[in-house]
Amino acid sequence: MENMIQRMDDITAGMVAVQGICFDANSSFIKGAARGPMGIREALFCGSANLCAESGFDLGETSRWRDFGDIRPASGPDMLAQVEDRVWQLLQHDARVLCLGGDHSITVPILRAYGRKYPGLNILHLDAHPDLYDELKGNRYSHACPFARIMEEKLAGRLVQVGIRTLNRHQRSQVRRFGVEVVEMSAWHSQCLPIFKGPVYLSLDLDVLDPAFAPGVSHHEPGGLSTRAVIGLIQQLAAPVVGADIVEFNPERDLFGITAMAAAKLLKETVALMAVQGDQAVR
Repeated sequence: MENMIQRMDDITAGMVAVQGICFDANSSFIKGAARGPMGIREALFCGSANLCAESGFDLGETSRWRDFGDIRPASGPDMLAQVEDRVWQLLQHDARVLCLGGDHSITVPILRAYGRKYPGLNILHLDAHPDLYDELKGNRYSHACPFARIMEEKLAGRLVQVGIRTLNRHQRSQVRRFGVEVVEMSAWHSQCLPIFKGPVYLSLDLDVLDPAFAPGVSHHEPGGLSTRAVIGLIQQLAAPVVGADIVEFNPERDLFGITAMAAAKLLKETVALMAVQGDQAVR
């Protein structure tokens, strides 16, 4: 983990800044995702695999990414402000930020920061759940609600959701209300990748994966994507990916480190894509 630094003056334009956000107070079922960032890093550096992405981009031999450690925000409104402020600090240095969660509620303040730099941002959201509830159990900032808040606040010009397999009547009405483009899992095929014009933010909930590939999540939803399919989605993104999050890893439910290793693999592929694109953008 020698790549971890804290100084903002170490950032260069286009660099990928990995930021852990240890927060799961808005989880609705089982807590544990606050320990996700540490679990992903442990898998990334465990020594059973190297740091090379499939493109040949080697995270162990480049200065195009850095790990800025973890923040542990307080619950309630303080979480929103603390996360937004931290991400905004990184964005002001022209970094491309990849956040490790944490439950999915952290995406709201992340995108509040991104909305200040990238108005009308495209979002590609990979998930078993659309996370469009207006509220859940009285909590409008539940991890089941982030994309309702994001769309209400007009933080996205376009929201495309892939892998969804839990749409109920209320959430279907929210899809229509906000004009969300949904590729349900029942209609998925390998040519479903949307084409984006302009910058993209990738939000990757690990329960988009079938539980056979990722048991270490709080909400098991059978019938999901394979790890190979998600890697393919990431690798085929042609539009500039200016930010991302990987959320909802719950080490408490993981078996034999399967989900941790899948998350580390997806982190490598995402960092590689963002770093190469960032380098090209500043040349």
